Amino acid sequence: MNMIIKAMLLATAPVALTVLLPTTASAQAVTNVGVANVEEALQRSNAFTAAVAQIKVTYKVQIEAFEARQRTLQNELKPLVTAFQTAQAAPNPNQAALQAQATTIQNKQQAAQRELQNLAQPFGRAQAYAEEQVSAKLEPALKAAMIKRKVNLVIAPQATISYQPAADISNDIVAELNTLVPSVSIAVPANWQPGGQAQGAAAPASTTTPPKPQGR
Repeated sequence: MNMIIKAMLLATAPVALTVLLPTTASAQAVTNVGVANVEEALQRSNAFTAAVAQIKVTYKVQIEAFEARQRTLQNELKPLVTAFQTAQAAPNPNQAALQAQATTIQNKQQAAQRELQNLAQPFGRAQAYAEEQVSAKLEPALKAAMIKRKVNLVIAPQATISYQPAADISNDIVAELNTLVPSVSIAVPANWQPGGQAQGAAAPASTTTPPKPQGR
């Protein structure tokens, strides 16, 4: 998972990926079962990967500021953690002193997380907005892939014990997403909130080729 996705998880609520599978009659036997990682398929779609690349360019200054501050905060916390671990490993450690150290570390970690969330918000919202636009087409993409592969039940990889690679229809979902949503916008409407596409009209999808990623 690249840095921008991690920052998005800090800055915004995750986009719900609710997928409704076609129902079958109760007497109909399940003859073909497919496996798919729908979240990964979304993230591998052309529209989403292009949006992430564009975000890395558009928000380059903010991302670099986020990373620099993240390193600084980590360096500030490291000696506190080391001191705590050293005191904890000593013979007959002072439990009250350890508790005070632990509380200090926890408070600093929470403050650091809040600060990083604020710094990540601009590019985190842009990525969440891009992801939501693709996820709006995830259900029809899944259904189309199921029809083409003659699959009437899809389960997540983590729900299986073992399966043959041929059962994985994730690439088929990616292909359908690429057709249904070739590009998305990273220009977040002022009143947009994660999960609230109906709030205001979405900005038109970009038709230009986004810049190449700056690295993962």
